Amino acid sequence: MGVGKAIAVLTSGGDAQGMNAAVRATVRVGIYTGAKVYFVHEGYQGLVDGGDNIRQATWESVSMMLQLGGTVIGSARCQDFRSKEGRAKAACNLVKLGITNLCVIGGDGSLTGANEFRNEWSELLQILLKAGKITAEEAKHSSHLNIVGMVGSIDNDFCGTDMTIGTDSALHRIMEVVDAITTTVQSHQRAFILEVMGRHCGYLALVTALACGADWVFIPEMPPDEGWEDHLCRRLTYQRSIGNRLNVIIVAEGALDHHGKPITCDIIKNLVTKKLSFDTRATILGHVQRGGTPSAFDRILGSRMGVEAVMALLEATPDTPACVVSLSGNMAVRLPLMECVQVTKEVTKAMAEGRFEEAVKLRGKSFENNWNTYKLLAHVTAPDVKSNINIAIMNVGAPCAGMNAAVRSAIRIGILQGHSMLAVHDGFDGLAHGAIEPMTWGYVGGWTGKGGSNLGTKRSLPARMIEEISLNIAKFNIHALVIIGGFEAFVGGLELVTAREKYEELCIPLVVIPATVSNNIPGSDFSIGADTALNTITTTCDRIKQSAAGTKRRVFIIETMGGYYSVCLIWHGRLAAGADAAYIYEEQFGIHDLETNVEHLLEKMKTTVKRGLILRNEKCNANYTTDFIFNLYSEEGKGVFDCRKNVLGHMQQGGTPTPFDRNFGTKMGAKAVLWLTEKLKECYRHGRIFANTPDSACVLVMKKRATIFQPLSDLKEDTDSEHRIPKTQWWLKLRPILKILAKYKISLDTSETATMEHVIKKRGTV
Repeated sequence: MGVGKAIAVLTSGGDAQGMNAAVRATVRVGIYTGAKVYFVHEGYQGLVDGGDNIRQATWESVSMMLQLGGTVIGSARCQDFRSKEGRAKAACNLVKLGITNLCVIGGDGSLTGANEFRNEWSELLQILLKAGKITAEEAKHSSHLNIVGMVGSIDNDFCGTDMTIGTDSALHRIMEVVDAITTTVQSHQRAFILEVMGRHCGYLALVTALACGADWVFIPEMPPDEGWEDHLCRRLTYQRSIGNRLNVIIVAEGALDHHGKPITCDIIKNLVTKKLSFDTRATILGHVQRGGTPSAFDRILGSRMGVEAVMALLEATPDTPACVVSLSGNMAVRLPLMECVQVTKEVTKAMAEGRFEEAVKLRGKSFENNWNTYKLLAHVTAPDVKSNINIAIMNVGAPCAGMNAAVRSAIRIGILQGHSMLAVHDGFDGLAHGAIEPMTWGYVGGWTGKGGSNLGTKRSLPARMIEEISLNIAKFNIHALVIIGGFEAFVGGLELVTAREKYEELCIPLVVIPATVSNNIPGSDFSIGADTALNTITTTCDRIKQSAAGTKRRVFIIETMGGYYSVCLIWHGRLAAGADAAYIYEEQFGIHDLETNVEHLLEKMKTTVKRGLILRNEKCNANYTTDFIFNLYSEEGKGVFDCRKNVLGHMQQGGTPTPFDRNFGTKMGAKAVLWLTEKLKECYRHGRIFANTPDSACVLVMKKRATIFQPLSDLKEDTDSEHRIPKTQWWLKLRPILKILAKYKISLDTSETATMEHVIKKRGTV
């Protein structure tokens, strides 16, 4: 596709973690297609200045770039590019090198500038021709310029994409600080105010508030109501009265009141100190949020967007509008660049005119869902009238990070709905043996940031103790059930549904929330806990690669968890860590494949990149074990490279949940209980609850761009029960990308590349 073509890639505006992953993918996929790829150093300034600022990239020049924060090729604010004279210089530099494809990674200002550059291209060529700076032949060869943008911004302030490159990493930095400060604040019973970036967009503040269970959040899109000062003080006082030892307030740097006056850390600190006499501390994070290593999510996002950007450039025609590649759910999409910019400007206009509800909607579904979940969990008191409904919640299967966030959210939303919430300890064993207790609002305080399962969890299935379970459901008058867990939770839910024919007590609505590092729940593209496990793998691989790079000529074989379903952890781990090969159960391999991988590494050791990284799932093959592969590589690489092995084990299940898993767990828990509340109304007949239809027992799944409730019985056909995996796995489509980025000579199927969509029609609000 790329033979005879040239692509230039630049980063502009503020830096963001994950930009390097996007640059790396653009370079490597561009080279793979046969195109020449050029770095433009120092953003638009480098484009204007030319010379050594525009250099041809090689495969090795982007090695060891994946795990670096910021942007290796540099970024700069450029006044020269704002003038037509400066843009003419930039055009001349591109024409002389035969570059007609430009990939810009930056914010809305940078992308708007790129679009203006493209629109003026013909005019700029005429200026250069008249000045004698280019020949007619050069002008003909470069008759049009293709532009594709990738949004790099930690603020997540660009409409049309769920997440911009750098946002997830910024949230990691923020939560690291919040977790660290929380321990000292709790020790002294203090109030803690944290200001995060977000001059015009409150996404970082909003998600931080959800992820840490903050008492209050101030964001530009939704100023607090009149009299917020008294409301805030009442809320903080109430939290102390129920036993909370700390108060957390999150402020976006651009937060305003309804009169347009700034709400700062100092204003809030003085208010809390004077009115409540609370010992209060304020912290302004600043540029700490931009720094550090990119998260696994940002590496994967940048890599996937880079691949899609190259495809979009090479498929473009003179009539194709400049586009931005972005993320919608788990799908890469292409959107007209200026439509996205238009909607982004509409948000600013809506806020300036006081249309705050509209501003929240214009931000997109992701922002709106976060805001609605925050509103459900904050600033609300429990109703005086109880519903007389008892909802039990339990964890089943192996523990994972984010389970506690889902439990906390479900319990608090249930209490706000007027329900009595019951905790079942130790999974189905606890349900059978009566290990059930009522839960209060304060009991789950601080659970969001805790790893593992505070309720306790076991892998036992209900079939062998179904009678005891039915008796306890009747004894504790349980009207609905929330099951949070992995494959055992899914199978256990199916067994309860099957037993409904014999035990009427089991005819109650139930919902399964996928929570497992294995990510093997049928029907769901993603599970709570998988992101934390993926970041654990990525961090470990970074350290191992650093060791390998230092010692030279060393290959590491790393074994990961995931049972038979390893695509999520292994393939995304490979993409985020830049591994050379990965062995999984879903992709059968033999001795010839192992031989190919060894030969690939032998060739790699002849380059400047003298290190290797191999990932192996624990159950990928009964015969080709980690020890076998280690011994094979050691023998075949003798004299060229040596080998080391590392088994990650249960460290993947532990640790503090990532911001994604905290936020995901919080939203899934809330959605589950709200769905049960409506389902209970449908199932109330003749003075009692009776649910025996397929749609009364569902899995809350994340599917492409939405979360949906799918009946357990419908998913039975999509389940490989023997190997505990779903039969359809969308992750497998990423395999060719991973092999290309590792320099394997394979064919890339371009039949499923993203098509151009329209953000205005998609949002339906402009």
